[in-house]
Amino acid sequence: MEAPFDVTLLMIVTVVAGISAQVLADRFRVPGIVLLLLFGIILGPDCLGWLRPQLLGDGLEVIVSLSVAIILFEGGLNLNLRELGRVSGSLRNLVTVGTLITLVGGGLAAHYLGEFPWPIAFLYASLVVVTGPTVIGPLLKHVPVDRQVATLLEGEGVLIDPVGAILAVLVLDLVLNGDADPLRVLTGLLIRLFIGAGIGAAGGAFLGVFLRRASFLSEDLKNLVVLAGLWALFGLGQEILSESGLMATVVAGMVLRAYGLPEERLLRRFKSQLTILAVSVLFILLAADLSLASLVVLGWGGVATVLVLMFVVRPLNVAICTWKSPLNWRQKLFVAWVGPRGIVSASVSSLFAILLTERGINGGDSIKALVFLTIIMTVLTQGLSAGALANFLQITATKAKGALIVGSNPLSRLIARLFKERNESVVLIDTNPEAAKEAEQEDFRVFLNSAMDTEVLEEAGLEDLGTFLAMTKNGEVNLVLAQRAIEEFNPPRVLAVFPRDPQARIPANKTKIRQALIPDLPLKTWNQYLTDGEVKLGETSLKERGFAFQVAHLQALIHAGAMMPLLIERQGVLQVVIANESWQPGDRIIYLFHAPKPKLLKRLSGGNQSHLTVEKLQEVEEIDIPESALDAPVTTDKKRKKRQSKEQTTTNSSGGQPPVTSKNSHHKQAPIS
Repeated sequence: MEAPFDVTLLMIVTVVAGISAQVLADRFRVPGIVLLLLFGIILGPDCLGWLRPQLLGDGLEVIVSLSVAIILFEGGLNLNLRELGRVSGSLRNLVTVGTLITLVGGGLAAHYLGEFPWPIAFLYASLVVVTGPTVIGPLLKHVPVDRQVATLLEGEGVLIDPVGAILAVLVLDLVLNGDADPLRVLTGLLIRLFIGAGIGAAGGAFLGVFLRRASFLSEDLKNLVVLAGLWALFGLGQEILSESGLMATVVAGMVLRAYGLPEERLLRRFKSQLTILAVSVLFILLAADLSLASLVVLGWGGVATVLVLMFVVRPLNVAICTWKSPLNWRQKLFVAWVGPRGIVSASVSSLFAILLTERGINGGDSIKALVFLTIIMTVLTQGLSAGALANFLQITATKAKGALIVGSNPLSRLIARLFKERNESVVLIDTNPEAAKEAEQEDFRVFLNSAMDTEVLEEAGLEDLGTFLAMTKNGEVNLVLAQRAIEEFNPPRVLAVFPRDPQARIPANKTKIRQALIPDLPLKTWNQYLTDGEVKLGETSLKERGFAFQVAHLQALIHAGAMMPLLIERQGVLQVVIANESWQPGDRIIYLFHAPKPKLLKRLSGGNQSHLTVEKLQEVEEIDIPESALDAPVTTDKKRKKRQSKEQTTTNSSGGQPPVTSKNSHHKQAPIS
């Protein structure tokens, strides 16, 4: 009973350590692979000795194979063919020409600098041609670069994995059999890719049709059907021709996504969770199986080999493969810097080390050590510096400008105009013909359609806009629209007007969807204020000196229901105000101030006949807001109405302007009629 218990304890410790590493990585916003490698080495035989992967025997190879199949399928499922089309030329070059450049460059570096024999040097190079979605994906979540760069890196990571794995197997076959025929290697690679793609396309289509028609299946069972199906396709490919199963899983994921299943969001979430578990287990086990002594033996030659791979081979690869692409030099430089190696390199090199040792060929442990050294150096340097480099190159998605607003109402059109006046692209979407016509009359680009239609969002250009704002009358609909936008386009800033009911459903992706505007200020009321012309447009810059007083002043006006913050201009980027957001010195707040008309004046002007147009936005003028508004948080609604009535009388007798009581205020307001 001791051996089975040891294996059980091994898997328990592995899973606990892997998930713990992922939690800590998410907490401190570092690539998960960094802590996974660290935990695996510490728990391995060379340190604490709590993990001994050799107890698994052949089971390690089984775990590696099935886990890699899940990882690649999830990568294919997340690929957006529409976005890939924009970088298809560069992506094709990276997967084909780029593979050859890395193979040759890596082999030369390993031979001349690492002092490896030619066969072993090129075997190492074949193992590191891949990057990998398990590293690129989490990295891009922490570093939100613009969509073209992110799509190119994600596509390369997913598509080059099966190519690299198959190439490595073919090079290993040459090393073991000694028959160096490049033509045979190329033919074997193409045949395996073709067979795998065919199996994946047919299998993915079958799964898509089956899931659409199998209405009797629950959502949870459908997820398990997909899991069983992808493993079946992987096994079929492996049975027909070794290593073709990897390509089958990638293509199956891409085809299944193209079917647009209603349960696709739940399926991707399930597969994402499986991928995190698979990556956690694999990296812990493989790192624990790594000998630290073998890393030391590599010496400076191994370090130099990896440095050449990072600073010479990768930049040359990207420069050639993106020569005629529309990417600018900043984007190309970032792609050239980010090329961390991941789970496929680690898992295949571990298996190769076992096979070479069994055949009595020296170099298996050295190859594994050099591959892991490559993983460690690329992940640590590129993963930890990618954010700073993206900010320096100014290619972060958070810098993207423009807005797509769902819902045409007076408030949304005012926000749209404020974006437009700063030369930012704005698009509105509404299903109401009258609301859409009003937006057209104000010279906005409008789509009379549903924002649930991804083709409409694509035509509206959401990929290139920085903000998605859902502010229809229905808060639940806003949440659904925002989730849809994230799943299909993942814009930098996704906002929605949530229901004011505290028992309302919380969005599933609450870390990405932000609550727009102030929830305690009903949009219906402020839309009516705008229609009646009872508001003034104002702006104020928050200064370092007196910052706390300014914020308290503004918050008092908000709690009194007298002011509605709309936009914040921060570091040159115009953003919609987010609920409960902490303001900072230097922020420029653009807001609406409720300035009710006297009842007699409203009757004479026709009540609610005023409409908001561009021509009615007057020049901003310097006026002050009464400091008496600071008492607003403790004022009841009845008292506030009485106070507003007094203020109306005072305003009417003083020519329409509120009294000036503070000389230090920096507010600016413009009346909107």
